[in-house]
Amino acid sequence: MKGCVYLKIIAIIPARYNSTRLPGKPLVDICGKPMIYRVYDQVKKMNIFDDVICAIDSIEIEHVCKNNNIKYVFTSKEHPNHISRVHEVSSRIDADWYVCINGDEPLISKECVEPVISNEIFNKPILFCAMRKMIEPSEVIDFSNIKVATNNEGRCIYMSRTPVPYPRGTLLFKYYKYVGVECFNKKALDFFVSKKMGKLEKIEDIDHLRFIENSMEIFFKEVQSESISVDTQKDLEKVRMLYEAKEQYE
Repeated sequence: MKGCVYLKIIAIIPARYNSTRLPGKPLVDICGKPMIYRVYDQVKKMNIFDDVICAIDSIEIEHVCKNNNIKYVFTSKEHPNHISRVHEVSSRIDADWYVCINGDEPLISKECVEPVISNEIFNKPILFCAMRKMIEPSEVIDFSNIKVATNNEGRCIYMSRTPVPYPRGTLLFKYYKYVGVECFNKKALDFFVSKKMGKLEKIEDIDHLRFIENSMEIFFKEVQSESISVDTQKDLEKVRMLYEAKEQYE
């Protein structure tokens, strides 16, 4: 990182075993390797972190981590969301920034991660996230893609599973979606777990709305990304095809 002050930055990959739509998701096979290995390997290759740690919650995942030399922290099964799981890791491991990279992003790239990492230390809770333009119309109507609306400075105004904004006044704009990369300081993580789930968070089922409902700033940075979140069997099939093509090319 640039700047005169050295910042300790660690990557945390939450890996929850009991996914609702794809049970055992961290262990699904992608061309001969479990998905958790694919994500961990991608992040390690970036060479931008002081450490890379998987935050796991099951002995099944622990077994795979041990067999694949994946560094991990065993966290509680009771966490209601990934942010509280990252908070648990932050209570054990000291760092300036905790970069959360979703455990279902096996195609994540350095270009998608590096822009959200700040070289400043703030005295207030702060969170940076990644977003990208949506290309396919199907992405916009897919409720699993979280849409992001920001102001000109990148501060998030709202996040929704519904397409926002509504194109009544003009069609000259692009929709943006949240990409599974977040950069927290410790104060932001403490802030999140100190607040109760809000009305909008409960309605939309989007964890980040807890920050917005409690007047905390979230900043989004646009990234160039071809990463795919593996939420369904169809997503998994697409990622497998892309990995096969990638390995043939290499």
